[in-house]
Formats: sequence, structure tokens, C-alpha cells
Amino acid sequence: MEKFEHEYSADQIQVLEGLEAVRKRPGMYIGSVSVRGLHHLVYEIVDNCVDEALAGYCSEINIEIQPGNIISVEDNGRGIPVDIHPKTKISAAETVYTKLHAGGKFGGDSGYKVSGGLHGVGASVVNALANWTEVTIQRDGGVYQMKFERGRTVEPLTKIGDSNKTGTKVRFLADDTIFETLEYEYETLETRFREIAFLTKGLKINIQDVRDPENIKKAEFHFEGGLSSFVEFLSKNKEKIHDKPIYIEKDGEVPVEIAFQYTTAYSENIYTFVNNINTIEGGTHLEGFKRGLTKAFNDYARSHNLIKEKDPNLLGEDIREGITAVVSVKVKEPQFEGQTKTKLGNSNVTGIVSNMVNEALSTFLEENPSVGKSILEKCINASRAREAARKARELVRRKSALETSTLPGKLADCSSKVPEECEVYIVEGDSAGGSAKQGRDRKFQAILPLWGKMLNVEKSRADKIYNNDKLQPVILAVGAGIGNDFDVTKIRYGKVIIMADADVDGAHIRTLLLTFFFRYMRPLIENGNVYLAQPPLFKLSKKGMEDIYWYEEDLAGAFKILEERGIAREQVGIQRYKGLGEMNPEQLWETTMNPDTRILVKVTMEDAMKADEIFTLLMGDEIEPRRKFIEENAKYVKNLDV
Repeated sequence: MEKFEHEYSADQIQVLEGLEAVRKRPGMYIGSVSVRGLHHLVYEIVDNCVDEALAGYCSEINIEIQPGNIISVEDNGRGIPVDIHPKTKISAAETVYTKLHAGGKFGGDSGYKVSGGLHGVGASVVNALANWTEVTIQRDGGVYQMKFERGRTVEPLTKIGDSNKTGTKVRFLADDTIFETLEYEYETLETRFREIAFLTKGLKINIQDVRDPENIKKAEFHFEGGLSSFVEFLSKNKEKIHDKPIYIEKDGEVPVEIAFQYTTAYSENIYTFVNNINTIEGGTHLEGFKRGLTKAFNDYARSHNLIKEKDPNLLGEDIREGITAVVSVKVKEPQFEGQTKTKLGNSNVTGIVSNMVNEALSTFLEENPSVGKSILEKCINASRAREAARKARELVRRKSALETSTLPGKLADCSSKVPEECEVYIVEGDSAGGSAKQGRDRKFQAILPLWGKMLNVEKSRADKIYNNDKLQPVILAVGAGIGNDFDVTKIRYGKVIIMADADVDGAHIRTLLLTFFFRYMRPLIENGNVYLAQPPLFKLSKKGMEDIYWYEEDLAGAFKILEERGIAREQVGIQRYKGLGEMNPEQLWETTMNPDTRILVKVTMEDAMKADEIFTLLMGDEIEPRRKFIEENAKYVKNLDV
């Protein structure tokens, strides 16, 4: 039987409190009971396996979505301890699954150096929120199993066989009386586990969905390149300035691993992680990376006369233009700001990361002068463009969007000045804008017509954006600034609604506007202020019958409604709306603008990494990936002709 260097036994499992509150307030522990919370259950179990990998004891994790939405997660780690816990007087394994805050992640002499997850909460919370849970453990020469129902033990840990292997397998069915749905989204889980595999160099993660035997989905993730592979994946649709990502790694008090690559894009994309937790709000590790990067490039530029003596240093934003970076740190006792664990607060991490980046990057630049020169040329151009953008931004600021006298000329404003109750429709075309102006409720609905195709911000620097006559009306109407100056508390409208035709041109307008909001007004999306109007695609009419407006591409549901009313399909006239301009003001109000009858789709930031990839793919410079995307997804476009 294999012996481990660091023993992991029952006396390392510390018990802090019971499980009682979890089923009463599940949102406190997993965020929500929606599909997002459902996926969180899987993440918690997998995080425990990853902790074994981080400790050096697990090399493979297998995840399976089984028929009936049963989840199975198996690792080849050490296996949860099976001996009796000195405090609870039951097995350590049962303690982990039935006691909140019980796990091998507390105290200095614990089984783990660093850990993600919820500090030992994960396993017991999943158990509490599952209809049933089955745990099988291999260790100490045996195979052990225990079973639970809604967090309560129904079969205590029992030895069921012999084995010379080690590892833990967990199967569970989420509780349908708690969750809104039990349907897992394979793509969501696949994306998360790909990310974990990138962050855990050498770890193999297999995921498969066998719910439909005729359509089995599976993927294997195993990246020996670690973060370098991650950066290459994130930059795959962008034109690179240098061939390979710059990779920095250092062990020590706080192990740090960083990879970054410069592209010809104008936006920066930096993703940060602490113990594999995605810290979407950044924190001290991000601050350290930015400081070290800025100092190293400025020092190199000065010493090689790439910046003249009389010129000021490059700013951090100049140096980060076009960068794709992943920063991963391992912190023994991470301090996260807030309950959501999205911002690292450990102050010592800033200096550790900054010094490491500065030293390692300075060495790299001296050894790779051609790469350094190429990157700094882009940074210096960014600095010049920033100065031009500053002048343009000052002009926008002077035209204060909070003063109605400086609002865009084509904006038909609403009478209310309370942002929470106001909404602005950004409408494609003057004819549709005219109908919208006549059909709206003037008290709370404003209309901003746009004409012609606007600037593709994915291919433009900030100075061009500030001076663009198509975007300026949008900036002024929203009234909260742009880019780093954007202040979501100053928005003039609680809802910013994009209303475009349901055709290819309309889709292009929507994509251009969403790209602009994503790159230069991202808090507007994060705050839930951006919506897409859904105008009807069809009108079904017959004399003596109230018109039926249909919003779906498939008319089968509409025909079923007619059938229930005793009306034959042949008796009904079907109009396919080619554009918003075909509707009169009353129709536009009733179908698309009336809060009681309209359909709005809220634009969310569920996965910024995926969103960034899609915007780059659809709106960036690389043609081949875009062509491939269109070819692969064309099969989902249905024929709309009737």
C-alpha cells in the first residue's frame, strides 16, 4: 500500500458547525437555485479533486453527466480519510459530508498547502442540496462506501471490498424541490473544466455527457503548457506581435505563474486566479502584475533610448494595450473582499508579484530585444493615440450629457428625469425611429435613431471612437462617460434597449453596438442595463379575428393557436416583417415597446472570457476563424420565408 509524504488522516478534519441552514437558505452557499447554482454543485465536488492535484496527489479527474441528470465525479487522489474522527466519533469521510466547515483545509497542519473551493464547505453543501449522494472511497487497501439522502446519512461508511488503488468517487442527484431545473448545460461545464485544466499544469480532466446515447458529448483536457497554453487559446483569433507567450513562474511564499502575449488588438484582457478561483474583480495580484509590467517596460525603453529623455513615461494603459494575460497565484490563506470571492485582498501579494514580474521581464527583454522593440512600438503608438483620445474626451466632457441642451439633436428624450424608470431605445433607421417616436410613452421612453453602419470598435483606437459621429450620440445619450471614465451611477436611463430589424443588417447593428458597450461601457452590461428588443417576425390576420403577432421563427405554435380557435391555416393571411419601418406606431408600441406585452432580452456578463472570444472572432481582423464559425453555425439558421 502506497504511503504519502504528508499524512492526511481523521485528526486533520476540523468541525466548525452543523448543516442546518443550508437547505433553508441555499443561495447563501451556492449563489442561487437557478441553473447557475446547479452547476456550482459540480464545481464544488471537482474543486475538492483539484485540491488533491494542487497538493500533488491527483493526476486525473473524470466527470460524467449520466441519464436522469446524475453527476459522477471520480479522482485518483489519496481518498478521503476513513478512520474515526476524534471529535464527531463517526468516520472522517462521513464528517466531511455531514458537517459544515469540516474538511482538510483548516489549520496550519492540514492536508493541503493551498485550497480553492469554499474552505471545506463544498462537500457538505452539495450533500445537503442533493436528493441523494453516494460516495465511494479507495484507500488503506480497501473500498468503502456511504450513502445520504438530503444531507442525512442513510448508509454509514462501510467497507465493501479490497483495493490497492486510491481515490474518491462521488455520485449525486440534485434536489428537484430546491433547484429550478436539474438540466445541466454541457458547454458550461466543459468551459469551466477546460479553464481548470489550463490552470493546473499536467492535470488530465475528462468530461462526458451520456444523457443521450445517440449524441454523446465528451472532451479531454490535458495541458502540459499550463498558462502558456491558456493564453494561446485565448488569443487564437487575434493577430500576434510575437510568436510565443512570455511565461514567468516562481515558487516561494506565494507561488506565482503568469503568461502573456501581445496582439494587434486595442483592448486588454487580463484574467486572474487565486488557487484556481477566478477573481473577476482582480485584487492585489492584478495590481502587482500591472506595476511590474509598467516598470519593466519603461526601464527598458529608457535604457535603450526608445523613449526620449524629455518625454514622460508610458502609462500602464499604454503598455497593456492588446495584451492577453493570465495571472495565477497560490495563497495559503487568501483574504477575499466580499462574499463572492472575486477580489483578492492579501496586501503582501502586490509586492511579491510586482518584483517577480519586473525581474523576470527585464531579463527576458534583454535576451529578446526584437520582441521587446515590437511590443514597445505598439505601446508608444498607444501613448500617442491616448493623447489624441484625451483631447477628444475633453470635448465630450464639455458637452455634458447631463444638460439637456447638449443632448444629441436626434434624441427624443422622455419627460421623467428618474433614471430607474427611464429607458432609451436605440433604433436603426430614421423611418423606424419616426414610428417609435410616435408610438412611445413620452413620460419614460426616449428614442435615439441611428443611421448607417457605425464604427467597429474592435478594429479602432480610442481617439477614433471619441470622434465618431455615429457613436457620439450614444455616448451623450447614456450620459456616463466612456472607457476608464465610465461611471455607471451617472447613467440617464435604467434600460438601454437596442431595437434593430430582425435581418442580417439588424444583427450587424446589434453586434456593433454590443461590441461598443462590451469594450467601452462594460459596467453597463455588468449592471444589467442593456437589453435587446424583440420585434415580431410575423403577423397573422383574418377579418373578424384579433391579429396574432408571432416572435418565433417556427410558426407551428401560432398554427396550433389558430387550430384551437377553429380557424384553418389557409384562412389566415401571414405577413413577414422585413423591418421595423413596416409597422405603424400603434403596432410598434403594442408588439415591441409596451412593457405589458413586449419581449426584452437582457444582455448579461455570464462569462466575460467567452464573450471576449466571440466579439474578437466576429469583429476582429482574422478572417479564417470567422468563416469557420459561420460555416459551423449556418445549420442553425432557419428559412424564414413563408
